[in-house]
Amino acid sequence: MTSRQKLISGPGILLVWLYGVMVVGAVSRSAYQISTEFDRAPLAYSLSALAGLVYGFITYTLVRGGERARRAAVVCCAAELLGVLVVGAWTLADPGAFPDATVWSDFGMGYLFIPVLLPVTALYWLVRGRAADRQAVAA
Repeated sequence: MTSRQKLISGPGILLVWLYGVMVVGAVSRSAYQISTEFDRAPLAYSLSALAGLVYGFITYTLVRGGERARRAAVVCCAAELLGVLVVGAWTLADPGAFPDATVWSDFGMGYLFIPVLLPVTALYWLVRGRAADRQAVAA
């Protein structure tokens, strides 16, 4: 049985911390909004809940470690980035579609652009880390 390679060393610790903060922010915000005013902006609040689930899964995969978790994190980070870009562009192109903001509205402006910067940083770190692992094994 091989041990899982840690994904939370170095910059990974900061990524886990930031994703953890985003989980709390997105889930608590969407839970409150869905339970109190869902009829006002169902799409926006549902997207915020989805963002919270994505952040939670990425946090889990980073903590879990191993190659399979790394691949899952890469796929989820890419999907997250796509979501941020699509929703960000959509909120700018058709603001009426979102009576209230989502976590990903305006590319995450309400969250200091962390929603757009985090997946880019995570993807860079995960892919670069994988390439470094391959070079270490080859040496």
